[in-house]
Order: sequence, then C-alpha cells, then structure tokens
Amino acid sequence: MRDSLFVKIYPKRTIDRVERKIKLLGVSNHYNLFAILNFRVIISLILFVIILIVSDIGYILAPVVAILFYYLSEKILLDYPIKKRAKKLEKEALFFFEILLLTLEAGRNLGHALNLTTANVDSELSLEFKKTLSEVKLGKSLNEALNDMKKRIPSEAINNAILNMVESNIFGNSIVVSLTNQIDFLNNKQMLDVKAEINKLPTKVSIVSVVFFVPIMLLIILAPVLVRYLIG
Repeated sequence: MRDSLFVKIYPKRTIDRVERKIKLLGVSNHYNLFAILNFRVIISLILFVIILIVSDIGYILAPVVAILFYYLSEKILLDYPIKKRAKKLEKEALFFFEILLLTLEAGRNLGHALNLTTANVDSELSLEFKKTLSEVKLGKSLNEALNDMKKRIPSEAINNAILNMVESNIFGNSIVVSLTNQIDFLNNKQMLDVKAEINKLPTKVSIVSVVFFVPIMLLIILAPVLVRYLIG
C-alpha cells in the first residue's frame, strides 16, 4: 500500500520503477518499496556529510560519491538480483514445462495440469505458479492471474510461454504445440548460454594471469637486483 506522504516526496516515475522491479524479485522477496527508497536517500546523505567533513576536497568528492551510491545502490539491490533470478528461473523452466507438457498430453486441462505440476515440482517458478493458482481460487480468472504473474517474471522466454497459455485459453489454440516450441527454445537458449560462458573463459584466464602471475614473475626477475641493492 502506498503511503500518501511518500508519494508526495518521491516522483511517481521513481516509485513506479522501483515497485515494478520489486515485483520482478518474486513472491518470496521481502523488500519494502519505501524502505528501499528511504535507504538510498538516507545513506547518500550520510555519505555526503561524512566525506564533506573528513576530506579536504569534500566539496568535490561528497556530491560525486553520494550520487554514485544513489544510482548504484538500485543496480546492486534490484537490477543484479533480477538478472540473476531470470537465469535461475530459465534453468528451472525447462524441467517445469516438460512436466507440464506431459500432464497436458495426458488429457488434463491447463488449470488441472498446473495444479498437478506445482504439486510435484519444487522450484521458485513452481512457487510463482502456486501464487497464480491461489489468486484463481480467490476469484480471478486463470487468464487474469497468468497476466499478473508475468509482472513477477523477469524472463522474456518464460513470459512468452505464459502468453501462449493465455492465448490458448482465449482462442482455443493447441497449448501442447506452443509449449513444445517454447521448451525447444529454452533448451537452445541454455546451450547458447553455456557456449557463451565457455567463450569467455580465455578472457577470464588472461585477466587472472595479468593480476596474479605477472607481478609474481616481475618479483622473481627483479628479486636479485633488489637484494643486491639492499645489501649494498
């Protein structure tokens, strides 16, 4: 629930953006919208005052550090966890949708298939579908609940699968065919992600070599000269 006082303090665009990102962290997150907004502002002000008092060039550093913290804190607290969660959900989605597909092929309707799948699959994505099904029990239609679920999912691939479910319910399309295509897409995407990580390995190894091995080699080479200098 939005507090009217905070609505007056913070721009509506900022509130909407942060609120949207908090939703993307899923049903299990415990973030509070205005706690995050207040944390960013208060810590930025504290850093500003401390640096202004302590540093001789505080009048230059203080605003720079305060502004950097204000914007980077959102990336650290929200953007990075959202990106990490998207990858986790996509890994879970392949197994979840495969089980769902088997259930649908057994002749179940979508609602019943989702109930059976969430009851037998323990994952974060399964929790999201359980939340959706609980909203259906409270009076929402399945399509409305699925559309609301998309606001909690940071993965475009998973949201496409959810969209296909909604369209299948509305237009009577074969959800089995669309779900099979989505499973193939997720499988291919995971393979491409693995290949991308493998391709990054040489760069990571090079960075480690520069950071750790080059200084050691220089120390070994220059050690005799340093020893002679210190003895002499």
